[in-house]
Amino acid sequence: MAAASPAHKPRRKTKKTAHFESAHAKPEALIRAPSFPLAAILWPARSCLSQWEVLPLILMVVGLFRWAAGLWGYSGFKKPPMFGDYEAQRHWMEITTHLPISQWYFHDLEWWGLDYPPLTAYHSWLLGKVGSLIDPSWFALYTSRGSDDPTLKVFMRATVIISEYLIYIPAAVIFVRRYSRLFGVAQWTASVALVAILMQPATILIDHVHFQYNTVMLGFVLASMSSMVAGRYMWSSIFFVAALGFKQMALYYAPAVFAFLLGSCSFPRIDMKRLVGIAVATLASFAVLVLPLVLGALYDARRGIDSRPDLDGPRPPLPILAFLADYLDTEAFYYPVVEQMVQMVHRIFPFARGLFEDKVANFWCAANVVIKLKHYPTQLLQRVSLLATLASIAPPCLLVFLQPRKELLPYAFSATAWGFFLFSYQVHEKSALIPLLPMTVLLAGKQGLGKEVRSWVGFANLVGVWTMFPLLQRVDLRIPYTVLTLLWAYLLGLPPVSTSAYFEEGQNIWVQWMTAIVHAAFYVAMGFWHVLDLFFKPPADKPDLWVVANVGVGAAGFALCYLWCLWKLAQESGIFRLRPSGSKIKTK
Repeated sequence: MAAASPAHKPRRKTKKTAHFESAHAKPEALIRAPSFPLAAILWPARSCLSQWEVLPLILMVVGLFRWAAGLWGYSGFKKPPMFGDYEAQRHWMEITTHLPISQWYFHDLEWWGLDYPPLTAYHSWLLGKVGSLIDPSWFALYTSRGSDDPTLKVFMRATVIISEYLIYIPAAVIFVRRYSRLFGVAQWTASVALVAILMQPATILIDHVHFQYNTVMLGFVLASMSSMVAGRYMWSSIFFVAALGFKQMALYYAPAVFAFLLGSCSFPRIDMKRLVGIAVATLASFAVLVLPLVLGALYDARRGIDSRPDLDGPRPPLPILAFLADYLDTEAFYYPVVEQMVQMVHRIFPFARGLFEDKVANFWCAANVVIKLKHYPTQLLQRVSLLATLASIAPPCLLVFLQPRKELLPYAFSATAWGFFLFSYQVHEKSALIPLLPMTVLLAGKQGLGKEVRSWVGFANLVGVWTMFPLLQRVDLRIPYTVLTLLWAYLLGLPPVSTSAYFEEGQNIWVQWMTAIVHAAFYVAMGFWHVLDLFFKPPADKPDLWVVANVGVGAAGFALCYLWCLWKLAQESGIFRLRPSGSKIKTK
């Protein structure tokens, strides 16, 4: 008998990847025909062997839409005295490039005083330095306030796109690739989901039209989630600290991040090495984040530069934590650092502003229509808000702690963020972007482009952008709102353009009918509201009637999104499949 050929190698067994934890995940079913317009547009890309054949096209198209949207006006355009968010961002570039670092959080707080964490300040400093090389008058101290220079607008718009293409879009591409692989989603399907995520209308309208840099923070959050999916938990901690360091609203995700990372260190067995590594990475990241402020405060104090040059006499008391004055020496070398840190925290968390500042579609603003909350003590409202927020975020955090599975991350992040948005203190309209992000990335997961997930993700996004309409309308942005919203609805086959996202074979028909009826009621209400707002003026004694109606409908829609995310999290976590020990599970 001839000996086996030495060139022959036995077939090796396929290794199970550590990140593929879902026992119920199956390869994606073959799609024989596109079921909505975006899939039809990308249909020829099914035969592409590499994502690099499609990705450049995606990046160019979404960039084109962003730049075109930026041709419209911005928040506060030619609207004195404060000129809006655009002026706030420009002003921060002005003060960070002209003032000592110890004065950043103290300077002229009545004119868009800096109230974001240090990474936003460093980002503003960098952009201000680059802009000053082009035209120093754009950021001249005091004299540049309210500037509407059209070339400055081009520069500012470009900084949003460049920041997004450096942080948010790479993070989205990597997350979609990693998360889709958890479920065996085909590369083409993941590309369709990526386009839907990057064309999210609310993000484009708020950052590229109204004007802000939310996608920098959201990009760091996606990078943190992506690192969790890859099992790189220390990197996830670093990226999340960066998100917190850019905008404090990233705290909406913090309980879910903490619960997942702690759960990953506790189950199936306690991993102290991982826990210590995460703790060290987190503390080191925070230290690096505030280090420039600390060194700047010490350096300026040594040079005799006062953080409050506008004040004469003794130093004023600390704005918060006043009890520390009994234990601190105001003449000690370390006091400028303490003062700087306390002022930064005071500016970032303005509890004195009240439960809500403007009309926003959350529980408190909606409840204020019936119960005038301003008649209640601020401390009581703060405590009730805290208890309500904790009650809403406890279930998703407990689930993701006990079941720290990577495929559950978007559900846990979105449910927790919806809880914060609905019940927490000092919520803004634009904060709806925070729960919308993890909910939208569900499109890249298991059956993400199927009708159930697509209909709910579409519903959340369309309600979300609709609640922002009063904000956008104030600065004459009705047309970009209409175009971008209807375009996204068309691409994904959503109402009011299409009803193709409803009624799927193999699903519970009663649940599908209930979903369709509830969603239809909201879509009809939103359309009717637009008719009222366009053709009828509210009564003279109730000038905010249409806005209040927007708040009520929006809050109810967001509450449904919270409940759906929580239900799906519980369902996917497997708690409904638990059986008593020794019982038999029937299989079909």
